[in-house]
Amino acid sequence: MTRDRQEEQSVTRADLLDKLGGIVGRRHVMTAARATRRYTRGFRYGSGPVAAVVRPGSLVEMWRVLNVAVAAGRAVILQAANTGLTGGSTPWGEDYDREIVLVSVMRLRGVHLIEAGRQVVCLPGATLDALEKRLRPLGREPHSVIGSSCIGASVLGGICNNSGGALIQRGPAYTEMTLYAEVRADGSVALVNHLGLDLGDTPEEILARLERGDLPRPAPTDAWASDREYATHVRDVDARTPARFNADPRRLHESAGCAGKLAVFAVRLDTFESETETAVFYIGSNDPDELTAIRRHILTRFDNLPVAGEYIHRDAYDVAARYGKDTFLFIQRAGTDRMPALFAAKARMDALTERLGLGATLSDRLAQAAASLAPGHLPARMTDFRDRFEHHLLLRMGGAGIAEARDYLSALFPSASGDMFECTPAEGTAAFLHRFAVAGAAVRYRAIHAREVEDIVALDIALRRDDREWVETLPPEIDGKIVKKLYYGHFFCHVFHQDYVVAKGHDCLALEHEMWRHLDRRGAEYPAEHNVGHLYHAKPDLAGFYRSIDPTNSFNPGIGQTSKCAHWH
Repeated sequence: MTRDRQEEQSVTRADLLDKLGGIVGRRHVMTAARATRRYTRGFRYGSGPVAAVVRPGSLVEMWRVLNVAVAAGRAVILQAANTGLTGGSTPWGEDYDREIVLVSVMRLRGVHLIEAGRQVVCLPGATLDALEKRLRPLGREPHSVIGSSCIGASVLGGICNNSGGALIQRGPAYTEMTLYAEVRADGSVALVNHLGLDLGDTPEEILARLERGDLPRPAPTDAWASDREYATHVRDVDARTPARFNADPRRLHESAGCAGKLAVFAVRLDTFESETETAVFYIGSNDPDELTAIRRHILTRFDNLPVAGEYIHRDAYDVAARYGKDTFLFIQRAGTDRMPALFAAKARMDALTERLGLGATLSDRLAQAAASLAPGHLPARMTDFRDRFEHHLLLRMGGAGIAEARDYLSALFPSASGDMFECTPAEGTAAFLHRFAVAGAAVRYRAIHAREVEDIVALDIALRRDDREWVETLPPEIDGKIVKKLYYGHFFCHVFHQDYVVAKGHDCLALEHEMWRHLDRRGAEYPAEHNVGHLYHAKPDLAGFYRSIDPTNSFNPGIGQTSKCAHWH
């Protein structure tokens, strides 16, 4: 359908809401601030007004909503679980030239197995947590199994953001097989089926058949449903480019990396065989060069890539030990399966206490107080290594790689500057749980120390694969503004999370821009796996990709600090 500019301006908000209510039912069109808060406020950053939040209950309803909103001249933001860390799936401020219709897709949770579970087709609201549970009886796993899955993140969110992960062999979330809607240059909305599945001829026929799982046998295809090259790519330790980062042109393809500039109805993805036997080696060192040598040796000389290799600096270890303790204990006792429900309950409580004038940190303060009453939770050998070593590396190997790592590390340690131990199963689980707890520790620290802390500057960066100087040294003019520095990340991919707790009274945005200039001089790419959202500038190639797939700027305008105006004006 071609838009007529004069006609679309005549569609009042009341008329628009009436049409949307006729599609999804009036109770699934929300306009009151109290009802829309959880959708219009980001997980960490971002908020802004919307004309409505719409919750379609079927793919056909989603298609009809998109057509009505676009025809009415409104911008559309597609939102799944709203767990993004850079504000990329909510409005950002009030300076848009059009009203926004925010479409929440979380009622559309379908997952269909194909090829005996070796591949899956996921609908927009399918979560990593749900996919992991579906695949577990088959001895298979999705792209990510701890991290984003624990906070209820969606499968499509990972694809649209080229998200990374802790599992070395799997690389960024990626597929070339997608079913999506695009707004073309003439304003028409078109459905594009690149799933490799013949589902019919008309949009509503295709969408209805897909939703009910009436899938034909897949046709032969050369299209990828994961990054098949990554295991080779990451081994090239002398390359002067990062292994993976969000704006990597190698992995910008239709839905992959689209950041909401397409309306994605389904993705087709590879799944991965679960490791039946794994072992964790805990390595401590006071010499960064020692860890560099281990990384380069394992990536270039081992026959078997590690399953995961996670780095924690001692300062991050300490902050997580205190401010991530409740997260650790909850997962240890209740499992990761219940984490999404916990985060949802926390969000509801924060909204209530804020509305009552009690602030939005009461849940954090209560959880922190309760955790402080619990006994020490970390294994004795980990605590000993914390006292002895500044740098910690958690190496998980599987299958034949276990013996390979055991022989290599046993010959290497103890050394003048480091040591290692092979974890018991309980120690290995604790080590990786502690690493996961680091991610939320800075946020908890901010909540508890609000009087001393301005905010957090959270960066995720990808260093060059050949970079041996991975330990950051900040200029004094930056370092003096920071209360706490938390360094942790995916060591073998050379992707690091760097959370800076900024002292009260300093301009966090200005400080972040100083950080960017510092990173540019190091040849780093950023963001590495959380995408640009509204915090980062999209570099020219990425901004050009957004323009190419959304020429009218109808979907998620302003992403990457690009134009918020129709037709990119």
